[in-house]
Amino acid sequence: MKIKINKMVKSLKGVRLLMLLLILFFLLMNISIWAVSIRAGVILLLFILIMLAPLLWCYIYRRGDLRRMLITDHLDQSQVQYQLMQELPFPYALVDEKGRIFWVNHAFSLICPMEMARFRNVYSLFPELKKADMNNMTEKEYHVTYGEQYFKLSFYRIVTPEGMEESEDSSLFAMCMTDETDIIRMDQEIKEQRMVVGMAYLDNYEEIVGQVEEVRIALIIAHIDRKVTKYFSQMGGIVKKIERDKYFLVLPQKNVENMKEDRFYILDEIRDIKIGNDQHITMSIGLGMGEGSYETRYEFSRTAVEMALGRGGDQVAIKSGDDIEYIGGSAQTVSRTTRVKARVKAHALKELLMNNDNVLIMAHKMPDLDAIGASVGVYRIAMSQGKRVHIVLNEISTSVRPVVERLNAAAGAGVNMFISGEAAEEMMSDNTLLIIVDTNRGSYTECPELLEMSSSVVVIDHHRRSNDSITHAVLDYVEPYASSACEMVVEILQYIGDNIKMKVDEADAMYAGIVMDTNNFINKTGVRTFEAAAFLRRGGADTVRVRKLFRDNMEEYKARAEAVSRAEIYLDKFALSTCPSEGLESPTIAGAQAANELLDIKGVEASIVLTAYNNKIYLSARSIDSVNVQIIMERLGGGGHGTMAGAQMTGCTVEEAMEYVKVTLHDMTEEGAI
Repeated sequence: MKIKINKMVKSLKGVRLLMLLLILFFLLMNISIWAVSIRAGVILLLFILIMLAPLLWCYIYRRGDLRRMLITDHLDQSQVQYQLMQELPFPYALVDEKGRIFWVNHAFSLICPMEMARFRNVYSLFPELKKADMNNMTEKEYHVTYGEQYFKLSFYRIVTPEGMEESEDSSLFAMCMTDETDIIRMDQEIKEQRMVVGMAYLDNYEEIVGQVEEVRIALIIAHIDRKVTKYFSQMGGIVKKIERDKYFLVLPQKNVENMKEDRFYILDEIRDIKIGNDQHITMSIGLGMGEGSYETRYEFSRTAVEMALGRGGDQVAIKSGDDIEYIGGSAQTVSRTTRVKARVKAHALKELLMNNDNVLIMAHKMPDLDAIGASVGVYRIAMSQGKRVHIVLNEISTSVRPVVERLNAAAGAGVNMFISGEAAEEMMSDNTLLIIVDTNRGSYTECPELLEMSSSVVVIDHHRRSNDSITHAVLDYVEPYASSACEMVVEILQYIGDNIKMKVDEADAMYAGIVMDTNNFINKTGVRTFEAAAFLRRGGADTVRVRKLFRDNMEEYKARAEAVSRAEIYLDKFALSTCPSEGLESPTIAGAQAANELLDIKGVEASIVLTAYNNKIYLSARSIDSVNVQIIMERLGGGGHGTMAGAQMTGCTVEEAMEYVKVTLHDMTEEGAI
């Protein structure tokens, strides 16, 4: 067939050459007559144009039809071959590089009516096709849809006539269609019926049991069991209670999307249970889904529920492969009164210190007073164990400079309490323990390179976990219920040993960290917060000295006042503003302070202040209780915890960043996420 079609195309080429010779002959004849008589030449030229016009029109605009007729006529002459191609059980067509359809068999005409197929281009029939891919193509496959059916299109180059240029419209392709509708629908049904493994934990079971009369405990548990069983049964799932505060779940994957749409209202139902309990009952759910074995999905569910708990609970974490999605988490975390976890972590940290010779302590970039205070507390713990210890600090902001200067003076000459990241890299060895405080995200640390070099990492933080949290820590103590990292370190310090004696400057630094993160004991303060503050007071912390650490210079005070004066109220509850950075050494500190002050305005439930600094836009978000700013900042690429969070944006102006913040707040409000 290829040889005959080649001959046909060469015949078309001969017709084109004959037309060119004919046109040339008439032009020469007209020139000769024109030399004899101009009038006769004009008349002959008109007749020549009238004669050639329809021929040229047919060649240019009806060339495709001519090729189609020749191909059809050729197939009609080969009756056996024609009959076989017409009766093929799968759709088959001949197209050229421009997508024009020249011939279709009977199966193709059943899918696409003959008139539609012949007078439409293949690219208009199947928009998924890419015209550019047809050039210089020998074989290609596409997966397309037509109506409600799914097809695989296979293209094969069947003719490239010899002696014709590549740019010419010379190639023909056989286009075969394979119906994949049943396969795709069965594959989709298999995915929908794939089992999702889940774990559900009651976050504050011990606290609720401790405050409720014994006769009502059984009623509360029965009420929770009934609601959990009813909700997941409606979703086609099975619930098995494995412990007094833990449930094992199995449900089909197709219903997970329905639960996402209703935002897992079981969390709200559990939170609304009131049978003599003062605190809200909250639940964390972890779901493991995707490909792999049941064991893999079970491990995914365990990881997911741990992530949900690590972010403060009262939310759902869905893990599929390397991706984790969070839903809920709008409620504020409640401080726990038990110190069992702190005691266990303290003993584990002591063992790690005993097994290592050197200790490096590192917080997040541009550390605040909480980061410095927590670092100082861990420094004192390591010193009490006789270890060589240093705090990694590259940049000293104005907010922490007074504390750092006092600590260096108290340490004495020849003691390098604070070192740079480069010096820390030189000190790193196999016997070095790296302790991260006040952050659990490796990219946010003062020197991320140290994380790659260290084999023994400890994380102590009070911020909620995120997808890029440090995962290879040998000791992980992330407690979103704590008010500050300093509070957590103080509790560890009390359980390490009785022989630890803090210096008054160290006690002041840790006390200042608690004061800053709680906004002077207003936000996220619990019983353990005041117990930690009392311990530091007994250790020599002085409130007057601490207050002096928070004093600002005139430029920072004016910048903060200007940020407050610029504020606008958005959606009746969000205070949004920008903080100037000109002439300030640490403008982000002024922005964070302005965000705190905006919460004193009536009707404001959350505040966000944007500050431009070092080619970045820094966002400081604060709230009192009803709005969880951590999930807002996560949408913007940041994190934190419920009442205090932040984010960074690059590649945009302050005005563009503010508009993006407004769009995010609007969308999350419409979704019911906040």
